[in-house]
Amino acid sequence: MTPGAESGGGLAARGEDGIWQQIFNFDQYGELLGLVHGSLLAGALLGLVGGLAGVFVIMRDLPFAVHGISELSFAGAAAALLMGVNIVAGSIVGSLLAAAAIGMLGVRARDRNSVIGIIMPFGLGLGVLFLALYQGRAANKFGILTGQIVAVDTPQLSWLVGVSAVVLTALALIWRPLTFASADPEVAEARGLPVRGLSLGFMVVLGLAVALCVQIVGALLVLALLVTPAAAAARLTASPVFLPVLSVVFAFVAMEGGILLALGSAIPISPYVTTLSFLIYLGCRLVGSRRARRARPAAVAGSLPDGVKVDT
Repeated sequence: MTPGAESGGGLAARGEDGIWQQIFNFDQYGELLGLVHGSLLAGALLGLVGGLAGVFVIMRDLPFAVHGISELSFAGAAAALLMGVNIVAGSIVGSLLAAAAIGMLGVRARDRNSVIGIIMPFGLGLGVLFLALYQGRAANKFGILTGQIVAVDTPQLSWLVGVSAVVLTALALIWRPLTFASADPEVAEARGLPVRGLSLGFMVVLGLAVALCVQIVGALLVLALLVTPAAAAARLTASPVFLPVLSVVFAFVAMEGGILLALGSAIPISPYVTTLSFLIYLGCRLVGSRRARRARPAAVAGSLPDGVKVDT
């Protein structure tokens, strides 16, 4: 081996160590942990809100709507940043405008997707415009898109707690009729339930939930909290009791685990949260597939006449 090759290998090794040091760095971890009590509380709230709201996102086939709402939430937060007002309030206003537009204009799935396809580029374009006009710290711009970890101050946490309480209260009030309307809207409407009103009400609740999640995981990756945990839980159970419980647990693990892993690194929190969410979903999908393969021969055998066996 030539000295040049050895030197190049040493540089590559040092570069590789530097990358891993940026991704996982637990130096002075105990001291840093004391700085993120607010973020951990916010993460727990988002895990609860995202896990519960995500159940209806999956039941009502609204992942695309979540993405559309997040784009206008991003635009609202960027506008608030530009004007120097509360970013959480701006994010909430943008989310509610998008949720109301989708809920009122998109009754059928095809109409809804068309509305979302129109809203998404509009919101993203506005957000980019506002960030381009903003002359402050670049970290503030980046945080709206990819999330923040230690920037959850007391006023922001108060907003998060208050809005979370509103979302959880609304979900508790409409949970049973919304479940019925989501599972079988035709029968629910025939029974006299206000299906359209429930749909619009949930879109408003979803808009608030999206605005909350944008504050921590960013506008681009909010699906990791409002879709992936519930989708993972749905691979394991269809129980109306265990589905929301597992969804909340998965969202909580992804959120709190992402915060703790990102604490000592130079990387934003969102890659950790999204990676944990994906790994949870992948594990649940594998378990669900194995259960389905085991149950299939038993179901086939049960449908055969007596005395006929199935070769396995």
